[in-house]
Amino acid sequence: MSKQASNAAHRVPVTTRAGTYTVSIGPNTLSSLGTVTEELCPLPTRTSIVVADAGLPKDIVSTAMESLREVSIEPVLHTLTPTEQAKSFQSLEAILVAMSRAKLERGDPVIALGGGITGDVAGLAAALHHRGTPVLQCPTTLLAMVDASVGGKTAVNLTVEGSLYKNMVGAFSQPVAVLADTNTLASLPDRAFRSGIAECIKHTMLCADWGHESLIQYTDSSLDRVLTRDPDILPEFIARNVAVKASVVQADETEDPQRASLGRAVLNLGHTFAHALESHPELSPDGHPAHAPLTHGEAVALGLVAASAASEAMGIAPNNTLEHTSARVARAQLPTQLQHLPREDSLVSAMTHDKKVRAGKLRLVLPTGDGHCTIIDNPPDRIVLAGFSAWQAG
Repeated sequence: MSKQASNAAHRVPVTTRAGTYTVSIGPNTLSSLGTVTEELCPLPTRTSIVVADAGLPKDIVSTAMESLREVSIEPVLHTLTPTEQAKSFQSLEAILVAMSRAKLERGDPVIALGGGITGDVAGLAAALHHRGTPVLQCPTTLLAMVDASVGGKTAVNLTVEGSLYKNMVGAFSQPVAVLADTNTLASLPDRAFRSGIAECIKHTMLCADWGHESLIQYTDSSLDRVLTRDPDILPEFIARNVAVKASVVQADETEDPQRASLGRAVLNLGHTFAHALESHPELSPDGHPAHAPLTHGEAVALGLVAASAASEAMGIAPNNTLEHTSARVARAQLPTQLQHLPREDSLVSAMTHDKKVRAGKLRLVLPTGDGHCTIIDNPPDRIVLAGFSAWQAG
C-alpha cells in the first residue's frame, strides 16, 4: 500500500495471473477515469459503456462520463437497479444487448459505476462480451470498495422454485483497474454505509493469517471516525481493508477447491450463514416489515455473529469470541439478533446451496481467535444450530 502525498490517492496493487492492477482510493479519483482508461486499454478505444446504479446522484455519473469524453472516448450509459432480484440473467442480457447495440469492440471498456451488484453484473457482462472485454470497477459504496470490486468475482443470482440463490452463475474476470472515489460515499444513506463496515469487521477476523494483524487495533481505534465518514480517515481505512483482500486473492485467485492451506475461501467468513438469511426477503434488521429485506452487509454482520457462536460451540475459539464479535458489530450499528427467525430447516436448506458445499456437505469458515480462521468440513448439526441460536432476540 502506498501513498505519495497527504491528499494523494492510496494505491494498493493486486497481482494476478493476468498481471497486476492497482486499486486507487481517495477523493476525486473518478475524475481520472478517462486518462486511466486511455492508458490501460491498449487497443484504439472509441467508445465505452458505463453501467451505473440507477439511484446514483447525477453529478457522480456526469463526472465519469465527462472524464471519458475528455480523452475522446464516447460513453454509452446503461442503468441498473441495484437489488438482489435485479441481479439476474435478465439484467445481464440487457447489458449485453446494450453493448452490442453500441458496437463495443473487444478492446472497448466496460465501466462499472456503483455498488457491488452493479460491479458483479457489469463485470460478468464484460467477461462474456466477445469472450472478454476490459472492465474498470468504480465502486461508490463502502462495501464495494473494500470487497466486491477487488478480486475479479462476477456473478448473477439464480431463482429456483421461488427461492433466490446468491451468485450461483458467474466467472472470475479481473478488472484492469479499480478507482474508489471516497467523495461518492457522501451520497450513501446511513444504512447502506454501515453495511459496508460488516466486511471490514470480517477482515479483522482473518487478517492475522495474512500478515495484517495491525488491522484489528486500527479498526477498533478508528471506527467512530469512520462512522462519521471523516474524509481524513476513510481513504486509509479502505486501503488497509483492500490490502487484506489483495493478499488473499494473490495467494488463491480462483478459490482452488483442492487447496490444502487457507485460501480465498476464508473471505466467505460469515457468508454461508448470511446467504441463508438473504434467501428470506421478509427479514429486516429491526423486525419492521418496512425495513425488509436485510442488506448484504447486515446479513454478513449476522453471519459473523453466528460463525462466532458456532466456533465457541465447537470449542475451537476462546469463550469470549461471540461477545467480542457482537460488540464490534453493535458498535458499527449493525444487527446482532433478529426479531423473527425463519424455520431452521429452511435456513439449512438454503445453506446447502452455498458454493463451498462439497459432496452435499457444508463447509464453514469459522474464527479461531482474533485475526485467525479455519475451515470446518461437514460440521455437526448442533454447531450450525448454535449459530442460528445466536440470532434469537432475548
